[in-house]
Amino acid sequence: MDYSIIDKYIDRLIADTTPDAPIWNIENIKQGKKPAWNYIDGCMMTSLYTIYKQTGDKKYFDFIDNFVDYYVYEDGSIRGYELETYNLDNLNEGRILFDLYRDTGKEKYKKAIELLHRQILEQPRTGAGNFWHKKIYPNQVWLDGLYMAQVFYTRYETEMNGGKNYGDIVKQFRAVYDNMYDKKKRLYYHGWDYSKSAFWADKTTGLSKSFWLRSVGWYTVGLVDAISYIEGAEDCKARLVAILKETLEGLAQYIDPEGDMFYQVPDQMGREGNYLETSGSAMISCAMMKSARLGYVDKKFAKVGERVFNGICKKYLTETNGKLNLGGICLMAGLGPESNRRRDGSFEYYISEPVVENDAKGTGPFVMAYTEIKQL
Repeated sequence: MDYSIIDKYIDRLIADTTPDAPIWNIENIKQGKKPAWNYIDGCMMTSLYTIYKQTGDKKYFDFIDNFVDYYVYEDGSIRGYELETYNLDNLNEGRILFDLYRDTGKEKYKKAIELLHRQILEQPRTGAGNFWHKKIYPNQVWLDGLYMAQVFYTRYETEMNGGKNYGDIVKQFRAVYDNMYDKKKRLYYHGWDYSKSAFWADKTTGLSKSFWLRSVGWYTVGLVDAISYIEGAEDCKARLVAILKETLEGLAQYIDPEGDMFYQVPDQMGREGNYLETSGSAMISCAMMKSARLGYVDKKFAKVGERVFNGICKKYLTETNGKLNLGGICLMAGLGPESNRRRDGSFEYYISEPVVENDAKGTGPFVMAYTEIKQL
């Protein structure tokens, strides 16, 4: 297919965005929130930086630096960031700070990295050693959190701490594999409550009820990214690569043979209400292609990932009144809290959340996957 239209789509996202009002942050727009540091913008910054490194086009870098500069103050404090919430989501955008600090030399970016790393040091943990997803979700591990925190954590270890805590990072991924991976279905459950006390958690296993595509996507691409930032420590790398191989082999069986994508609830193909979902499909597509390119998994996964990416383009990349739009994106999903029992981790819950266009939780991974397509 003609991928040049994707470049036009990316240009449109940039042209229609200012730091205080990014067009892709549909969730914030709907809720009328003030601009604040968040993982959604982080997805786009990471994606655009990859495009910049690939093309050398400075317009991408200038956009990123201008955007992030708005959120990071001279003393390293961050607009809207609250350490005391211990929210792993808030670490994701920290990944771009390493690149910006290296490329610009602005000390405020280094100070912001240290502020976010303080959260890593203080983050509450489960008895198994995993970070709590947020302070408001005690003892809970969500797949999302592995992407949000562990990649930032790995970059910090590699670039600022000599890799001293690689073992802790491997341990947290391993605990998720040991406790959240269904070896028969070869899928990961969205959430695990170590205390087994949350209303959505199985009283024996602590696991949530079903599988949510985007959470699996977060975990999978986070695993690949973390591996890619480990330097030396071949044993740590090998342990994570073994998990990655099993994860991707298991996921491949859930690609819809006609739509070439994954379903919102991946093991329920064809069930009424279920739908082919963009964000999780893009993440897994990206993970497959990147893993193959870096030699972590069989080269066949490059073609599998490409197939999924093309499936997204075919079904959900559309043009209306001269503007490209990316659809099929689940706006949000989560587990609890106690005051919101609708979010119970069931099939019925996951298919009930709004489906939108152009939200960064879909566009960010889509652009990331596109950077891998360009390298095939």
